[in-house]
Amino acid sequence: MNHIVWEEAFCGEGNNCFRIGTDDVGNAYIAVNGAEHHYLTDTREALRTLIRDIKAGKADHLLDQ
Repeated sequence: MNHIVWEEAFCGEGNNCFRIGTDDVGNAYIAVNGAEHHYLTDTREALRTLIRDIKAGKADHLLDQ
């Protein structure tokens, strides 16, 4: 398994905090802050697109649950 280097947590309103990480071969990871052992992985561009869409309000329906 590759070593993941996690960035500082990004927190929105309330307790919506997550962290982005990368490994030595260029994979990107995203996890809820404090639960980095349960993460999603994809390319950096895919995760960057996900974050841009969330910030643009395209995933608000997921946060209301």
